[in-house]
Amino acid sequence: MRVLASLVALTLLALGTSSQAQAQAPIRVTPSSRAEVQSSFSPVVKQAAPAVVNVYGKRVERRQNRYADEFFERFFGAPGQQGPRAQRSSVGSGVIVDPSGLVVTNNHVIEGMTEVRVALADRREIEAEIVLRDPRTDLAVLRLKGNNSPFPALAFGDSEALEVGDLVLAIGNPFGVGQTVTQGIVSALARTQVGISDYQFFVQTDAAINPGNSGGALVDTGARLVGINTAIFSQSGGSHGIGFAIPSSMVKLVVESARGGGRTVRRPWLGASLQAVNQEIADGMGLERPMGVLVTALNDKGPAAEAGLKRGDVVLAIDGQGVDDPEGFGYRFALKGIGGATDLTVMRGGKKQTLAVKLISPPETRPRDVVRLRGRSPLAGATAVNASPAVADEMQLDLSIDGVIVTEVEANSVASRVGFQKGDVLLAINGERVSSSKDLERITARGGMGSWEITINRGGRIFTSVLGG
Repeated sequence: MRVLASLVALTLLALGTSSQAQAQAPIRVTPSSRAEVQSSFSPVVKQAAPAVVNVYGKRVERRQNRYADEFFERFFGAPGQQGPRAQRSSVGSGVIVDPSGLVVTNNHVIEGMTEVRVALADRREIEAEIVLRDPRTDLAVLRLKGNNSPFPALAFGDSEALEVGDLVLAIGNPFGVGQTVTQGIVSALARTQVGISDYQFFVQTDAAINPGNSGGALVDTGARLVGINTAIFSQSGGSHGIGFAIPSSMVKLVVESARGGGRTVRRPWLGASLQAVNQEIADGMGLERPMGVLVTALNDKGPAAEAGLKRGDVVLAIDGQGVDDPEGFGYRFALKGIGGATDLTVMRGGKKQTLAVKLISPPETRPRDVVRLRGRSPLAGATAVNASPAVADEMQLDLSIDGVIVTEVEANSVASRVGFQKGDVLLAINGERVSSSKDLERITARGGMGSWEITINRGGRIFTSVLGG
């Protein structure tokens, strides 16, 4: 059973005149030592809370009605006649990180939303535009509209300097009840096996975080932003004391991209596939324990191959910072940004060496040529693009992937109901090879002959399905 020390706010009884009571009022200071933990965090809250906002997203859509049609019945239903307008909404939290009105929140808070409004701590409501979405980190950046700046903003803290046991506060809007502050400690660092986003390297805290806290602030005792609260581990939907925040180092990188006018975040490309090192691999490499990441494949024209990295190497560190799994490596590598080079510490043949890897973006070896499929085919509702190193890197696919990749599948579409998934690589339809997205568009527009034979690559497994008929 875990026992937590509670914070006790000292309250003095009002005695005598109001001036006497004022003179006897306690001086509130931020705790700076164990002995001062009986003081109050109100100075931190007063400084940080005005910059934490509520984010409201809304999307108006039409309900779909099913109708009798032999083809669409065969494929488990499809978008049909337009029905009444339905309104979907989301509620979350956000943090103002620039006095000009830049707000950072979770991408899942505003995902699919067409209208976004932000409610400030002083009860003002302001319309916001979506400046940047970054699904890979589950972050999004908004800009408050109008000429109301400067806004209260939180300064970034150094999440790299956090230690397990540090005191932190979580500020957000749980369950939509209004701004709420909870207190706890940093329970763990560098959590990588959470399964929330591509870049997993979370700060774990036991500060109470609940639905609606998404996008809210995790602050240190200096009222600095050290994380964006993004998820909880829960079997009931409420807080069990296991919450996860995106470290401020990654948040800052995304915000800087938005400040520079970017609509997306540019990240360096390694051009290599990695796997975790287990005890067997560690013994074979002469390592004292499982550490680092094993290089399992290389793109011949990628930065890793150019730097001299080889299949079977174990990468132990990036610029001296140790890595223990592919997720941790990906996070550390992404923080380096574009330009210059970074040093990898590599174990090869029982000896350590240092290799300098260039920090460049993955190339678009051919145009994406985005195709959104409609009409009467089992792929209706899917979006597909031409494969390239850039697309493969974004979608965390195999380095050797070639062909046409499904990047999106609309909910309740024919493609969704048939079972197509984001990341599927389309290889052939009705015996005809799919070499480009334009090929895909042409073949599906032509229609099938009563049935469709589609060959795909899903996670390295190639299979063919026959639909209809």
